[in-house]
This record gives sequence, structure tokens and C-alpha cells, in this order.
Amino acid sequence: MAALIVVSEPSGMGGRQVSVMRRGREECLGRAFSDHDVIVFLEAAGLSDPDEVLDDPRWVQWNGGRAWSVPTADGWD
Repeated sequence: MAALIVVSEPSGMGGRQVSVMRRGREECLGRAFSDHDVIVFLEAAGLSDPDEVLDDPRWVQWNGGRAWSVPTADGWD
């Protein structure tokens, strides 16, 4: 089974497009800039407990890697 949720690789504009397969077609949920954004999109799409599936490849396909760039004490990673 292919993942139902696709988080695209980071774009040049910033963020990552989040899509979900629903009723046999891909539906864009929006552009995410953090895990929290992805969770909010998935909750709005009707998925209960989306934070529990973020790292489950049966549910989420992370294109371009899983990690976000996050601020550190020395600046951005």
C-alpha cells in the first residue's frame, strides 16, 4: 500500500506541500513549515491523532527527507 499522505521536498519558496489521497485522487492540503503545520492540515482533513502517524511510512511519505530546518542556539541548521 502506498502512503496516504505525501509531504513534498522543501521548495525554493520555503515550506513543503502536503497532499492526501482521498477518494482516489490527490488533494493538496497546503504548504507546511513545521511538523505542527502538517498535524493541523491532517486534523482538518479528518485524521484523528495525526501526530501518531508522522513517522509511519505506511501513512506518510516524506520526499526529500524527514527533518525540518530548525533554529538552534547558533542559528539555523
